[in-house]
Amino acid sequence: MTSLEQRIGAWHDRIDTLDPSNTEARRDVELVLAQLDDGRVRVAEIGDGGDVVVHEWVRQAILLAFRLRGLERQEVGPFEYVDRLELKGDLERRGVRAVPGAIARRGSYLAPGVVLMPSFVNIGAWVGPGTMVDTWATVGSCAQIGANVHLAGGVGIGGVLEPPGAAPVIIEDDAFIGSRSIIVEGARVGRGAVVGAGTVLNPSIPVIDASTGEEVARGYVPDYAVAVAAQRRREFPGGEFFLPCVLIIRRLSEGERHDKAALNQVLRDHGVAP
Repeated sequence: MTSLEQRIGAWHDRIDTLDPSNTEARRDVELVLAQLDDGRVRVAEIGDGGDVVVHEWVRQAILLAFRLRGLERQEVGPFEYVDRLELKGDLERRGVRAVPGAIARRGSYLAPGVVLMPSFVNIGAWVGPGTMVDTWATVGSCAQIGANVHLAGGVGIGGVLEPPGAAPVIIEDDAFIGSRSIIVEGARVGRGAVVGAGTVLNPSIPVIDASTGEEVARGYVPDYAVAVAAQRRREFPGGEFFLPCVLIIRRLSEGERHDKAALNQVLRDHGVAP
């Protein structure tokens, strides 16, 4: 544990007593925000064993920032904002393309080659190289998005700052998340996976293999799986109801690139609108 980690932990233990007048605490938090902004630290990552490793002290620094920063007025062109965090800057040097209407807050990391359509990326989020955040998509606080991912129009990637230890959403490299899908509460989409439009995924949603009918996971779409929103019948004392699930309808070969025309045909073959 570094001295900065130790100091952040100590400040967080006193968070209810802090305010913007505490310059020492703010100095330490600003150091962490600068490192988040440049990608030198991150809230979470996938460890060597494949499990999600959460760096709690980094998330604590984000929570401290909201306590230690007062509201400030900002002007961006004709627009006015009043917030505790400024917008992310220096995008050209970072190699990021941002279409008018795109918003990324300071303390998020955008790797070279990221494309932001009119969208929103919150503090603590990590967006990997070559990824597109499409129109009206949202990347919540601390969400971790891999390289060469496509978050299609209106996708909602949930954020998490509390409670302590809660894992953020993880979207691994080369994944495709279809329009209006909602991935929240620490759910995870594996490398190269495809999630069909309108799918809801959270840790309570069962993921079922259509070829066997077996539940393979909850809140996790495996690597190179093509998964769509579905329902399964359940009986209750009050009657028979249909509860949401996610259905794996195909397995791609490892490293297989996404051909949109081919994927659309796969979805049509299974009666799902692309």
